[in-house]
Amino acid sequence: MLTATDALQWQLVNYIVPADELLNKCKSILNKVTNKSPLVIDQLIACTNSYFEKNEDGFELEIDEFGKCFTTADFKEGVTAFLEKRKAEFTGK
Repeated sequence: MLTATDALQWQLVNYIVPADELLNKCKSILNKVTNKSPLVIDQLIACTNSYFEKNEDGFELEIDEFGKCFTTADFKEGVTAFLEKRKAEFTGK
């Protein structure tokens, strides 16, 4: 058995929060995720689920999906926003 502190030190978890702060921490993380490209979020979920649903090699799917990202409008928007030092406005395309 590991303590929460041990799990954090071994990088098995990213955060330790008291139970009464858990919902706020989850909302904070969710806010960060929802500001990303919806297309990439869908691809990430597909890669994660592929192992459990299809018994596929999730790493191979990840390679394929990662390559597809470079041809999207969201990729171009992300790079442009980064270079212009502004928040990206993703469309999911």
